[in-house]
Amino acid sequence: MLTPKERLYNVMKGNAVDRPPCICPGGMMNMVTTDLMDAVDIYMPETHTDARMMAGLAKAVYDSGCFENYGVPFCMTVEAEEMGAKVEMGSRVYEPHVSAYAIESVEDYGKLPRIDTGKGRAKVVLDAIRILREETDGVPIIGNLTGPISTASSVMEPVVFYKELRKKNKQAHAYMDFITRQLISFGRAQIEAGADVIAISDPSGTGEILGPKYFEEFAVTYLNQLLDGLQEEKMGTIVHICGQMSPVYKEVNMVRSSVLSFDSVVPMKEARANLKDRVLMGNVSTFALEFGEQEKVRTLAKGCVRSGSDIISPACGLGMKSPLANVQAILKCLKEDL
Repeated sequence: MLTPKERLYNVMKGNAVDRPPCICPGGMMNMVTTDLMDAVDIYMPETHTDARMMAGLAKAVYDSGCFENYGVPFCMTVEAEEMGAKVEMGSRVYEPHVSAYAIESVEDYGKLPRIDTGKGRAKVVLDAIRILREETDGVPIIGNLTGPISTASSVMEPVVFYKELRKKNKQAHAYMDFITRQLISFGRAQIEAGADVIAISDPSGTGEILGPKYFEEFAVTYLNQLLDGLQEEKMGTIVHICGQMSPVYKEVNMVRSSVLSFDSVVPMKEARANLKDRVLMGNVSTFALEFGEQEKVRTLAKGCVRSGSDIISPACGLGMKSPLANVQAILKCLKEDL
C-alpha cells in the first residue's frame, strides 16, 4: 500500500500507481473552508500569522479526508507583503488581498525590500512547515510560491505593469529578475524547512492576458528561472496557470516543472492531447464544489481521470463556503469508484 507521499512522488516521476493522488497544494489553491475551520476550531485570519495554527489547519485538511497532502500558506499575498505591499488580512469567509501597492512603475523596483525569511509572514510559513515536518510522516508537505508575473503584478498596479512589459521592456526584465530572485530565496527556505514539493501558482501569467509572444518572453522565462533556482535536490514542482491554454500549448510545454496544472476552463482531454508526455493535474470545478451536489463532484472527478489527468485536484482555490462533504467527495470517489 503506497503512502500519499510515495503515490505523489511516483506519479511525478511517471511511474505507475494504484490510483491518482488527490491533492490541493495551498497558496492560490486554498483548501480551507469554513466547515473545516468550525470542525477543528482554528480560524482565519488569525491562522495567517500563527505558525502553530497554520500547521494545525494544514493537518486538518488531511485528517478530515479532504486531500492527501499538507500545504501552506493559505493565500498568495505573503511575497508581495514582504516586498512592501499592504495586505488586508481577510476574514473567516474571504482570503487576504493586496490593498495598496509598493511601487508605481517597473523602474522603481530598486526601492523594494528583499524578502527576509527570518521575520514576518514568511517566517510563519517556514515555521509551519517545520512543525509539519517534525510531527508528521508519509504525507507530502507542499510549500507554495506565488508565480513571478502574479507577484510582480501584486507589488504594483497590474494594468500599469502589463503596459510596461511592452513600453519599458528592458526595465521590466530587470524588475522580473529581481522578483524571481526573491521567490527563489523564499522557495529554497521552504525546501530547507522541510517541504517535499513546491507549487507555483501564476494566475496573472496567463496566455489570455499576455498573448503567446509575451507569455514566452516573460511567464515562461521567469517560471523557468525560478524552477531552475529550486532544483538542486531535483525535488518535485507543480506550476498552475489560469485561463485558456489553446493559444499557448507550445509555450507552456517549455515550462520545466514536474507537473502542469490548469483551471476548469481548460478541457483536460484537450490538454492531454496537446501535452502528451507531461504529468497533468486538475481540474474539478470549484463552482461545483461550492454549489453542486456530491454526485456531481464525483462525476467530475471521474471525468478528469478518464480525460487523462494524472493528479486529481480542484481547478482553483476552494470557495470558503464549500460544503465539507463536497470537498471530501473527490477523494472518496478515487478510493471507492476506481
